[in-house]
Amino acid sequence: MFEFDPTRPKWHQIAEVVRRRIHSGEYPARHLVSEVQLENEFGVTRTTVRKATAALREEGLITTTPGMGSFVREPNPG
Repeated sequence: MFEFDPTRPKWHQIAEVVRRRIHSGEYPARHLVSEVQLENEFGVTRTTVRKATAALREEGLITTTPGMGSFVREPNPG
């Protein structure tokens, strides 16, 4: 299981991990970023995962469609 830094919010650390996965290509464009999978992987509540995905959405890295989920956005050209 993931070892959290106790001096930083868990949601922030989860967002960093997902951000790295997006930038490395491990999560390519249109990849589903599953809240349930992240909950299980990190052993946190859905609320914590939602804070992380909200931060990634604000950065423009993912987009969320109600009823469908959150997906990695296509990279901006240029």
